[in-house]
Amino acid sequence: NRRVFSLEQAVGEEPTLALLQERIRASRNCLEAVTGLIPAQLRSQVQPGPLENGEWCLLVSSAAASTKLRQLLPSMRQRLGQNGMEVTSIRLKIQTPRR
Repeated sequence: NRRVFSLEQAVGEEPTLALLQERIRASRNCLEAVTGLIPAQLRSQVQPGPLENGEWCLLVSSAAASTKLRQLLPSMRQRLGQNGMEVTSIRLKIQTPRR
């Protein structure tokens, strides 16, 4: 007699995976909170990255996008704080395409 679990249920049962799932959700929530600050033409070039110990990483597709986003970091930190999100620093990482 086998029980069928959804992936979400299975993840929730495993503490390590549940923690990872929560960190992914928190990172996505951070990106949603600051999306309005990111120029529309850059939004597709930004993905949420790891969020750990108050440091949030944004993955960007190019050096040019990173340079433009760097100017927005103070506003992003302020917006996250206004939304009750405990992010003390934001790091930008250029994500090179995989071949």
